[in-house]
Amino acid sequence: MAWNVVFRFPFKHICCHRRASRPRLSSLRPNNIHRRQLMVEGLWEPELSSDTLKRVEKFWLTEIKQRNEKLQLKKSKKEKFYVLSMFPYPSGRLHMGHVRVYTISDTIAHFHRMNGKEVLHPMGWDAFGLPAENAAIERNLKPDDWTYSNISYMRKQLKDLATTFNWEREVTTCSPEYYRWTQFIFLQLFKAGLAYQKEAMVNWDPVDQTVLANEQVSVVRIKYENISQCLSKYLVIEVDENGCSWRSGAKVQQRLLRQWFLRMTHFSKSLQDGLKDLPEWPSSIKTMQDNWIGDCQGCVFDFKMELSDKNIEPHLSVHTSFPELIYGAAFIVLSPLHTLLKKEDFITQLDPTVQEKLHHLESEEIDIDLGIYAINPVSGAKVPIFASSSIHLEENVEEHLGIPSASLEDTSFAARHQLCFEKVLEPSEDDSEDNKTVVLNSGKFTGMSCLDTREAVMKLAREQKFGGHQTSARQYDWLISRQRYWGTPIPVIHCPKCKVVPVPEEQLPVILPKLDSLTSKGVSPLTEVKEWYNVPCPKCNSAAVRETDTMDTFVDSTWYFLRYTDASNSYEIFSKDKCDWLMPVDLYIGGKEHAILHLLYARFIHQFLHQQGMVACKEPFKRLLVQGLVMGQSYKTVSSGKYLQKSEVDFSGPEPVSKSNGEKLEVKWEKMSKSKYNGVDPEESIAEFGVDTVRLFILSGIPPEHNMPWNVDAIPGVIRWKKRMWSLVTNFRDVRSRHKEEKIREDFPKDEKKLNEQMNFTIKEVSHQYTTDFMLSVAISRLMTFTNTLRGCSDALVASSPVYEQALCNLCIMVAPMAPLMASEMWQGLAKMDTHLTEMAWDKGVLEQAWPKAGEIEEEEKSHVTLIIKINNTSIGNIDLPKELLKDEDQLKRFILQSTIGKSHLDNQIIIKRTIIAPKVPLVNFLINS
Repeated sequence: MAWNVVFRFPFKHICCHRRASRPRLSSLRPNNIHRRQLMVEGLWEPELSSDTLKRVEKFWLTEIKQRNEKLQLKKSKKEKFYVLSMFPYPSGRLHMGHVRVYTISDTIAHFHRMNGKEVLHPMGWDAFGLPAENAAIERNLKPDDWTYSNISYMRKQLKDLATTFNWEREVTTCSPEYYRWTQFIFLQLFKAGLAYQKEAMVNWDPVDQTVLANEQVSVVRIKYENISQCLSKYLVIEVDENGCSWRSGAKVQQRLLRQWFLRMTHFSKSLQDGLKDLPEWPSSIKTMQDNWIGDCQGCVFDFKMELSDKNIEPHLSVHTSFPELIYGAAFIVLSPLHTLLKKEDFITQLDPTVQEKLHHLESEEIDIDLGIYAINPVSGAKVPIFASSSIHLEENVEEHLGIPSASLEDTSFAARHQLCFEKVLEPSEDDSEDNKTVVLNSGKFTGMSCLDTREAVMKLAREQKFGGHQTSARQYDWLISRQRYWGTPIPVIHCPKCKVVPVPEEQLPVILPKLDSLTSKGVSPLTEVKEWYNVPCPKCNSAAVRETDTMDTFVDSTWYFLRYTDASNSYEIFSKDKCDWLMPVDLYIGGKEHAILHLLYARFIHQFLHQQGMVACKEPFKRLLVQGLVMGQSYKTVSSGKYLQKSEVDFSGPEPVSKSNGEKLEVKWEKMSKSKYNGVDPEESIAEFGVDTVRLFILSGIPPEHNMPWNVDAIPGVIRWKKRMWSLVTNFRDVRSRHKEEKIREDFPKDEKKLNEQMNFTIKEVSHQYTTDFMLSVAISRLMTFTNTLRGCSDALVASSPVYEQALCNLCIMVAPMAPLMASEMWQGLAKMDTHLTEMAWDKGVLEQAWPKAGEIEEEEKSHVTLIIKINNTSIGNIDLPKELLKDEDQLKRFILQSTIGKSHLDNQIIIKRTIIAPKVPLVNFLINS
């Protein structure tokens, strides 16, 4: 320790340093005297030493935690603001990605509270899932014990980050009080015909012994208008490029299992159209969802098959882009991978010669008439079913409805197999603007326009429940079954007489029983809990059994944001009045890896609840802020691909090499991972640099949507800025103390006008980042510039100018959401002065102050700007350049590289990933190999 404290007594000053010749601090005051008591006495430490910082943060962290415990949300006339960060999986420890997202959300929550709003900033835990179950098996623990222990520790870590969440609304998805209502939502879906069970070919993880849904193993090509805004060219979910599960590493297998599905396809068009109602979402995210859903110009019809085996699903669901031409359906084609062709019960019903032909289906391009028929649900006509490897279907599409009137390919197929079909199209002879095509040979629809027939046929299908919902050919329903223990039990009972029976709502929750052992995989261990598994049928009271599949954890996270609005309600899922007050979420913050699945699932469930009249708003998330990863620097041998720890790397030469053999290494910024030895422990960083420094650093330099390299070489810049702000308060106190007895008020009209303009500009710019762009790195740059402006003011201005005092107070207030601990101490340093502004609430802390309002700004158009240059998040200097260059990225980079700074710092360097340009700062950040 190196204390440097000034004690002021009536008779003298005593400067105490930790040296042998001077008394220790503990010998001068009792140990139980708090830092705040010193401030109440009007004392101040002139320098922000590391020891001072630790004691300041220790005290104010306790104060903020105590204040947070009293944080309550009450419905009032105030404007509400709901800021939500994606809740974490309780893995046991926070990582830097957590620190980034929760620092962003906490900062924005503080801002809106200071603007007088009722702010909901909740926290909870996405606590079910495979990782907890596997970890429990490996450690011979129970998943709930493991999970709740992790939650307790991570909750403490979040509080130690000085975050202020509404902890009274905390939710945990593995708690029966929560998943009772997840089961309730499932039952509403079941009653609406949107939850169903069927046999399907599924993707099976042979190690984890459970299903991975189609969405979790698909590789989908995403189209972009602007490639610079891409999240990636391809979206890969839960599987690597070799088709292996990302969790276990095992090759994904295909299995035929009876599974539970949710009919997302009934909402495809609604979900796609809803994207137009989200103007504040990133266009790249909306494009990804739009492409995932696909072209919703057609619909699905359920054709009843003529089969004798009752074990086979009687309906065949087939998509068509031409529902208005359904009377012209001539055949159905199944792809070689179709589920029916994998079922032994189905194959045995076919003619032996057909069975023999099917052996060649995947090796040859052939068409096979299966000799069976399906019934057209509209016309009642028999439609022959073929299997074909010669017709190439769209990705994820397993069947095709052949309508010769709609395509030449279908006409050719029908002719090749001598199939009869009806001509159902006739162009109108009317050449006016109202020219329409009408349908023929289509029963009661004959003579109607295609458009009117289309709507009428789909309406008929919906009313008679054989399809008719607009969707794309490759969109599929959501498979939610998981063959593992640690998940929400599906509230269904299987009865030999009554078949599938939903658990009565009054019997919810169906509680997941505690188990002594979880060693079995593939077959649910729930079957072994006889008193739980064997139950009477709710309808006929006969012996029955519970469903043992549990729900995909994505189901738990589709509605957690709604539970936050009324988390302690034990009588209903939430109060509609409370929910409608707080919803929609004003700002949702989370990782870009959830750009499709979680967000799409959550929108689906929310739109269903809206359809049921349970929520007022149709879309759950008004605005979306997608933050990138925090990247660590990795060192990998080129020859073997082995990752090395930093201690195994020799940095003495011009390039890093392996200490063991001198081999040149591949140095990259990659997603933090234990296996790559590039992770950073948040606790260690906080212990070394302090809470506020970590918060400021993780907000600075890089816009939230970009991946951020964790480069500790840039942290000293943040520390220097903190010290400069601290010195402003020190100088203000010293100058005002020296001029305390002087009553002369000097006038500085020009200086005050300039300072006032700078202050208003800063308030406007920082407020804009908190509310519109969310580029908090830009806000920090503005505050740094404003700090330098205040440092350049004369002592005479500091001594007597109320404008200066207001500017310094506003700086402290604007920094507080990002660095609440140091700002709280700085505010106390200002509050204990005799001279201060009357409009400030000096009896309250800095986080309870009103956000400053910007006055009018006379903006002057400039032809040149000063550009901040950074390399790997570290400032290397500024250059002046024509403002026009900010509009042309190529010219801007060329100008920088040819400048003195560019030549001295960027010559022979390899720029990796991207060059990040923030024209509004203006700032350019080069990410390079160091």
